[in-house]
Amino acid sequence: MSVAALVMGAGRGLRLGGDEPKQYRMLGSTSVLARSLALFATHPRVTRVQAVIGEDDRDAYARATAALDLPMPTIGGATRQESVRNGLEHLAGDPPDFVLIHDAARPMTPPSVIDRVIEALAAHPAAVPALPVADTLKRGADGRVVATVPRAGLFRAQTPQGFRFAEILAAHRRFAGSEMTDDAAVAEAAGLPVALVAGDEAAFKITTGDDLDRARRLSGESRTGTGFDVHRFGEGDHVWLCGVRLPHERGLIGHSDADVGLHALTDAILGAIGAGDIGLHFPPSDPKWKGAASSRFLAYAADLVRTRGGRVVHVDVTVICERPKVGPHREAMRSAIAQILSVEVDRVSVKATTTEGLGFTGRSEGIAAQASATVVL
Repeated sequence: MSVAALVMGAGRGLRLGGDEPKQYRMLGSTSVLARSLALFATHPRVTRVQAVIGEDDRDAYARATAALDLPMPTIGGATRQESVRNGLEHLAGDPPDFVLIHDAARPMTPPSVIDRVIEALAAHPAAVPALPVADTLKRGADGRVVATVPRAGLFRAQTPQGFRFAEILAAHRRFAGSEMTDDAAVAEAAGLPVALVAGDEAAFKITTGDDLDRARRLSGESRTGTGFDVHRFGEGDHVWLCGVRLPHERGLIGHSDADVGLHALTDAILGAIGAGDIGLHFPPSDPKWKGAASSRFLAYAADLVRTRGGRVVHVDVTVICERPKVGPHREAMRSAIAQILSVEVDRVSVKATTTEGLGFTGRSEGIAAQASATVVL
C-alpha cells in the first residue's frame, strides 16, 4: 500500500512570538520543519513526502530543506483546512492509498506513532494518535470556574492523523470552508469512523517558547572537541595533574598551576562549543591568573556549556609521561574532574601512556596531555 505524508507548514505560529514562523526556528543544526519532514522521508513505510508551506516562505523552505531530497512544496491557503485541501488536491494527480497529515510543529514524533497510525488504516478509514486526558478539566468564564468537566473518555489528539486517501479528499471537498480544528473532525463530519491509537508525550506541538526550548533539549545536538597541552619540568616538589596534587621531585612550569591534564580538557570543552581556547579566556599575560588553580578554568568552560543550554556528557584525558605514575591516582583524578564538571564519575575517563623513552616526554623533560569532550547542546 502506498503511503503519502502531508507535512503542514503554512502557518505563522504567532503565539510563539518573533518575526520568523516557528517551523523555521532551529533545533540544533536543523529547522523544526526539516526535522518533521525527515520523520517521514526516513520512514520505511512512507513512499512520498509532500510539504505544504506559506506563499512567502519559498526561500526559507529551500534553505531549510537543502539536505533533503523532496518534491517542490505545495502552497497553502488562508486557513489550515484550506492548506490541507490544497495538499490533498496536489496528491490527487497520483493518489496514494493512505495519507498521513502531520503538523510541522510536532518534530519529535516517534516513528512508533507513525507505525501505529499506518497499521490502523488496514482496518479503519481514519486513525488518530491520542493520549488520555490526565488533568481535571474546568470550564471557566470571567476568570472563575463555572463547571468541572468529566475527563472520562477524553483524549488529546496528536498527529500524524491517517486516512484512506479517497475518503478524506472527498470529505475535505465536501466541508471546504468549515474551518474545523483538525482533519479527524472533517472525517467525523463526513461520517467516517475514526480509530484511536496510542500517542506519545514526545509528539507534543511547539506552540510557546517553552515548547521550543523543550524540543531543543530533546533534539540534543552532540558536539565533540579535542585539546592538547604540554608543560615542561622545572624546580618544585609536586605536580598538579587532572586536579590531584602529586608529590614529585620536580614541578611543572606554567603561569597557573600548570595542570596539563585540566588544560587539555578545558580546551576540549571550549572547542566543542566553538569558544576558542584556554589562552583566549585566561591569557598568561594577565597577572591575575598567576598560580591560579586550573580547576577554575575547567569549571568556567563547563559553565559556558550550561549557559548555552547544554551539558557535558563525557570526557576522556590521556596523560603522556614517564613519571609520575598515573595508575595509582587514576580514580582520584576521575573523581576530581567529575566534581569540577558536576557530572557522574562514569562519564570521566583518565588514561596514561609513555612514549617508550622517545621525545621530550621520554627524556622526562615534561608532561603532555590530550583530551576529548562530548557535549550536548
